[in-house]
Amino acid sequence: MDDPQERFTALYDRHYRSVLGYALLRTERDAAEDVSSETFLVAWRRLDELPEPPLPWLLGVARNLLAKQRDSRHRRQALVDRIAALTTSRDEVSWDVAEHVVDRETALAALSALSEQDVEAMVFATWYGLPPEQAAAVMGCSVRTYNVRLHRARKRLGNALRLDQGGARPRPRTARGRFLET
Repeated sequence: MDDPQERFTALYDRHYRSVLGYALLRTERDAAEDVSSETFLVAWRRLDELPEPPLPWLLGVARNLLAKQRDSRHRRQALVDRIAALTTSRDEVSWDVAEHVVDRETALAALSALSEQDVEAMVFATWYGLPPEQAAAVMGCSVRTYNVRLHRARKRLGNALRLDQGGARPRPRTARGRFLET
């Protein structure tokens, strides 16, 4: 068989039930079907690299996908647990959406008052979780320079947030590609 579509169809027809059965032994039906589908998506992408026989490789891919799924579930649950631990009974009774909208607007205003370089330094550290060595490489500067930029950016953000709580809004800087809400 030289036609990739025919090869894949034969592979799918021959091994789908085995992969699904393997996944069903380890997770609920919906997740098992997702893992099976994703396993064959990986197989399609790597069709020319599949070993002979392909079933052990397919089961290995399914096993790895199940592990990723399990890790993701654990991270989600850990986040829910942390949020629950930080939530007080008062929060559950008196949660006011308007307060959170104001907090969001305050944060956006404070962020928009920062320079693009400050925002970039903070994004690499907080959003992407890059260590200083990697963030410095991305920004094209030394680790020491990056650390100084990050420290100053955090300090400016803190000052901007304190100013805003006092009633004065920081003025947003105008630059292309900024952190402005649409």
